[in-house]
Amino acid sequence: MAKLLKEFKEFAVRGNVIDLAVGVIIGGAFGKIVTSLVNDIIMPPIGMLLGNVNFTDLYISLEPERTLVDGKHISLTKATEAGVAVIAYGQFVNIILNFMIVAFCIFVLVKAINSLHRKKEEPVTDGEPTTKECPYCLSEIPVKATRCGHCTSQLAQETA
Repeated sequence: MAKLLKEFKEFAVRGNVIDLAVGVIIGGAFGKIVTSLVNDIIMPPIGMLLGNVNFTDLYISLEPERTLVDGKHISLTKATEAGVAVIAYGQFVNIILNFMIVAFCIFVLVKAINSLHRKKEEPVTDGEPTTKECPYCLSEIPVKATRCGHCTSQLAQETA
């Protein structure tokens, strides 16, 4: 048990855990921002263009007789409060849109980070090639190699 606690302490003290915690907190806040963006800014104009539709109230009632009042459907909130079984597809559309926005932002962020890593990792060449082609199997091998690592052929040494 003591060994397990020691391992947990080493894990928790490492910087990666702190970074992960910060990422989760920022991700939660970002999720709320995206939810507000979708619900309060994107969906109202789309709903207006589609005939004043409120996407959060779109649902399919599995008990239609309980959701009609004076020939009109009641709101999703009232239907769920009354205990009516519904499929709330309007909220599902909002959540899918939230996901697409978050996924796109993560994609852009990862793409930017990867491009920074690629630029950092590019080797600086001084003009001399570091590899050559094996004359037997045509694989790329180091210039100073005396035997091909792919086909194991003995290579002739070039003399200067």
